[in-house]
Amino acid sequence: MVALYIMFASNYLKKNNRQALLSSAPPESPGIIVVIPAYRELEIINTLNSLNACYLPESRTEVIVVINHPENEKEEIKDINHTTKRQLDKWINARPPGGISFYVIGPVDLPQKWAGAGLARKTGMDEAVMRFNTFSNEKGIVVSLDADTLVEKNYLQSIEQHFRENSENVGVTIAFEHRTDGLSEKHRQGILLYEKYLRYYKNAVAFTGYPYAMFTIGSAFAVTAEAYVKRGGMNRRKAGEDFYFLQNLAHIGQVGEINSTKVWPSARLSDRVPFGTGPALIKWLNGTENLNKTFHFDSFVALKSLFKLKELFFQSDEKNYTALLEKLPKPVKHFLVADNFLEQLADLNCNCATPSTFQSRFFQKFNAFKILKYLNFVHQKYFQKGDLADQVLLLEKESSRKS
Repeated sequence: MVALYIMFASNYLKKNNRQALLSSAPPESPGIIVVIPAYRELEIINTLNSLNACYLPESRTEVIVVINHPENEKEEIKDINHTTKRQLDKWINARPPGGISFYVIGPVDLPQKWAGAGLARKTGMDEAVMRFNTFSNEKGIVVSLDADTLVEKNYLQSIEQHFRENSENVGVTIAFEHRTDGLSEKHRQGILLYEKYLRYYKNAVAFTGYPYAMFTIGSAFAVTAEAYVKRGGMNRRKAGEDFYFLQNLAHIGQVGEINSTKVWPSARLSDRVPFGTGPALIKWLNGTENLNKTFHFDSFVALKSLFKLKELFFQSDEKNYTALLEKLPKPVKHFLVADNFLEQLADLNCNCATPSTFQSRFFQKFNAFKILKYLNFVHQKYFQKGDLADQVLLLEKESSRKS
């Protein structure tokens, strides 16, 4: 029993066939490990300099950079990554001893089938967990950061303090703001609109009564090693890995928010992932996407009516279910029918003996992924996307009226 406790992540690491990628073990247990995937990153030194300038937390802190590329990547990209490795080694060797410990893994050839942000992030986070596991430090903090992102001086201390004061949190999201220096006016306008949309979407989802509304930014979250293992580790998605990981993490424990510090991602144009900030900005600049338009607030109001009635679906048969559908707005009703939610509800009821268990598990079925699916569905027939500024005002007005 003691051995199982001491090696809290051993089963996870064995299942994932993980071997240490860093040759040297930590001399003592780290408390914080920052993981940075790096693919074709020419300015990552700026990120490391911002970390190196941080006020030191009480815990031993490490930074692990995972330089990576697909196994069949172009030689010119591989050359860039090898150059980055040499630059980082030189930078690390030139640092005086003490303070944060920096390590570089790679360049790693990732299997073509899975190569991308998810597997790169997973590689580094698994390595961090392995190092925590050596010292049985299940409360060690794994921090996710990107190679184009700068941090504030109190970044590490704020993360450490939050987990110390909120021991019930299994993870946290961290405040963010994209850098706008050096951008064209159109580019700057695009990133400001995109951030406004992210905040509107998060707050509108919270308005519906969904309990796990949060920002899901890869460069702006942290998780305890114990929760990371319990969650099953990072996924291998080529993009959106942060969204899927954090939304699933929320179902095993509370995910808090850190607003006492902020990360500053780049607003660069990037096609390295199929969706997200970079692709959205490219489409904005070439005129194929209007960031002034977003999901109409009324679609969130309609969804709220479903969540208000969720307890009535407990142990409901098909007849009761059909009657409940008639109480819902037409867009919600039609989505539930098209999505075959009755079958999902039946499965939920089979595994819930009490109303309280049912209500807590309801949002495992109607989760963040289904909310997005609902929004896309109802905007094909029932709603038109509205002006972003107008939708923000509607949300603020309704929220203030209810408070």
